[in-house]
Formats: sequence, structure tokens, C-alpha cells
Amino acid sequence: MARRPLPPELLAGSFTARDADAAGISRKRTRRPDVYVPSRGIRVPAAADDPAASLRAFSALDDESTLTHHSGGRFWAMGLPGWLQEDWRIHVARERDSSKPRRRNVVGHRLTFLPGEVVVVDGLRVTSPARTWLDLAAILTPDELVAAGDSIVVAHGPEFPAPRSALAAPAELQRIVAAHPGMRGVRTARAALPDIRVGADSPQETKMRLILCRAGLGEPVLNHIIRNTWGQACVWPDAAYPEHYVALQYDGAHHADPRQQQSDSRRLAMTEALGWKEVRVFKEDLDGDRPFVIEKVRAALGRSLRAERTLEAPIRLDSGPQVYFRAL
Repeated sequence: MARRPLPPELLAGSFTARDADAAGISRKRTRRPDVYVPSRGIRVPAAADDPAASLRAFSALDDESTLTHHSGGRFWAMGLPGWLQEDWRIHVARERDSSKPRRRNVVGHRLTFLPGEVVVVDGLRVTSPARTWLDLAAILTPDELVAAGDSIVVAHGPEFPAPRSALAAPAELQRIVAAHPGMRGVRTARAALPDIRVGADSPQETKMRLILCRAGLGEPVLNHIIRNTWGQACVWPDAAYPEHYVALQYDGAHHADPRQQQSDSRRLAMTEALGWKEVRVFKEDLDGDRPFVIEKVRAALGRSLRAERTLEAPIRLDSGPQVYFRAL
């Protein structure tokens, strides 16, 4: 006997047993192999591929349940470390004076929320991006928390190929830390705040920036645009040393795609045509006690300085004044 198809409103993501009852779907049907049961009263269609939608039912368990910690981080698509992305337990909290949620695959919390720290998005109750970040401070290292913070404040203007708005401003992170002086993890949050910057699209880009700063190479500029002679935006490096005409591009796994490789080749040609040196950085360049990215960037900066000194050195002609040249 063929299975009765689930109605479209239940296929979008997770749903509660009550949702199934309201849709006229029997409990027996929700226990078939095409429906996953992660916890009591929760159902997830096997075809669901939206992580945010798959979390929705957990905040619908009652009027107080709120998604927190890295469940909130997944919903906001924050830059979480790999070890945390592999933990698929669901974090659910209720107010401090309520009972702690207890169920399979759920980590329950009792927390105190200030006004604005819980939001409802498409029916899902979740901590705000800033509050999610602060909760994560209890389980992340300072550098991991910097990367998560970068992913919240990242923004790109209208001249970028893919403009984007920030989930929260750096000032919002500062305010929420100040509002919870005794909260678990707040010391880690205070340590991370000074290193958060606008413009990093991934934790690896954040890691690259922190490594270069701590190696004494100076802080690369984020959200820099390389323009042509007419002022048109042409290249958008992940980070840059504009005074040295050095552009940094972090190449993740998706850069192995042939179409992406063609795009990367065009980007390199354009960068060099505009008088810049492109440094491609890979995951392996960021590993170890002495990451190789330091040597790559130091060499590029050294060539830039040598070229500048050469071009600025006076050239004595047989007659006439000294002439100076500077790289464009």
C-alpha cells in the first residue's frame, strides 16, 4: 500500500505531533521511514534540507521554549567551529523560573532574557544574534568567538557582487556584554570583543587575519575594493594591504570547482593588471604552530617594499634634475 504523501506545510521542515493531528495525518503515518523522530513529539521529514526549518518545531513545543546556543547559531548561519557543527543536539531554553526542558537529543537550559534578546522569525522563537553570540561564549575559545562575532557583524556595501547587511552591529555585542556582567562566559566575550571586525565572510578568513596580526605583519584591511583608473570596482579581495598593493584571497574547498577556478584565474589576471600582487591562501597555510601564510604574506610584502624603494630611488641623468618614479 502506497504511503499517503505528507501535505506541503509539513514538508518544509520539522513539525510537532499536534501539527500532524491538525493536518489529519495519523501518528502511524508519522512513524514511517520517510519521517525522522529526533525527540518526543517532534517529526522531521527525510526530504527536509533547510536546517532552520528543521529546528522550528522545537520552539513550538510550548510558549516558552526558545532555541539557544549553537542551535541559534545554526539558524543565524553563524561561523561556528567544525567540532560544534558536528554536534546536532538541540539547545532549548526556558525562563529561569520555569522547568528545564528534558527530552532526547535536547540540551535544556534555564536562562534569563532581557527585552529584545528573544525574537520570533517565521514562527521560530530564537535568541537574537547578539544574545546567541553571548551564550556561545560559555563553550567557545576567544578566537572561535571572534570568528562567530565576525560572522554576525559582516556586511558588504552595494559595490560588492553580493551585498549583505549585518545581523548585528559591533556596538550591539558590546552592549549585551555590558548588560550581563555575571553571566557564564562573559570574560571570554570581553576578550573577544576587541578583535571583532566587519568584513570577514568565514571563520578561516578570521583565522588568517588574526595570524597575520599576531605575527607582526600588521592588520590587513577588510572590505577593500581594488579599482581601475576610472574608479570602477574590479576586485574584492578577502583582505588587503593597500599601501603595499597586496591582496589576500582565501580559497576554500569550493575553489576546486572548474567554474570557480576559471573565475579565480580571471580575478588573478585583473589583480595583476591593476598593479597588485595576489596571495592565495589555503586551509593548510593556516595550520600548525608556524602557519605558512606568514611566510607567504611576508614575502609578498617584502617584494612590495623592495619594488617601491627601487621605483622611488633617484635616477641620475647625464644632465638635468633628478627624476623620481612611484608605482601606480
